[in-house]
Amino acid sequence: MLKRRTDVILVDGYNMIGDWPELVKLKDVGLEEAREKLVSMLADYQGFTGMRVYVVFDAHQTTGQGASYKQHGLTVVYTKEKETADECIERICAEWINKRRNVYVATSDMAEQHVIFGQGALRMSARELLQEIKENAKNINHAIKERDFNLQQRSVVEQRLSDDIRAKLEQMRRGK
Repeated sequence: MLKRRTDVILVDGYNMIGDWPELVKLKDVGLEEAREKLVSMLADYQGFTGMRVYVVFDAHQTTGQGASYKQHGLTVVYTKEKETADECIERICAEWINKRRNVYVATSDMAEQHVIFGQGALRMSARELLQEIKENAKNINHAIKERDFNLQQRSVVEQRLSDDIRAKLEQMRRGK
């Protein structure tokens, strides 16, 4: 049996925060708020697309071994001491490409796009990712409205049925 391939997207977190208008405004209030909003948006994206999302934050000017943890179902990575987000993304990208996955890297850093493209990854700009997220949000809202409408229509029909008819339909539904 073939194992289903899961596409992966590696996101340069601070690159998105510096490019997306909503996150730029939040960054001015506080960087933590901007990171939280980005992670939330990417979690929705992961849930809708089924892609595994890794968001990488640059911590190369701090001390420590870095950190990696799950938040809202996606993987958040803080780079280790003296490692840039670009270096971390390149390392993770190489690992996942060797596992025969489609790997996307979201960054507007042109030099980084060329490096990861050379490794075999697919590139996506910050603007393209934001556009996809917005489009997915529209699709999610449409699906929710359609579901709510169908539930509302169903309840209108159910209200018109007698208890006897409802009981018979329930028996048919259960195969009796």
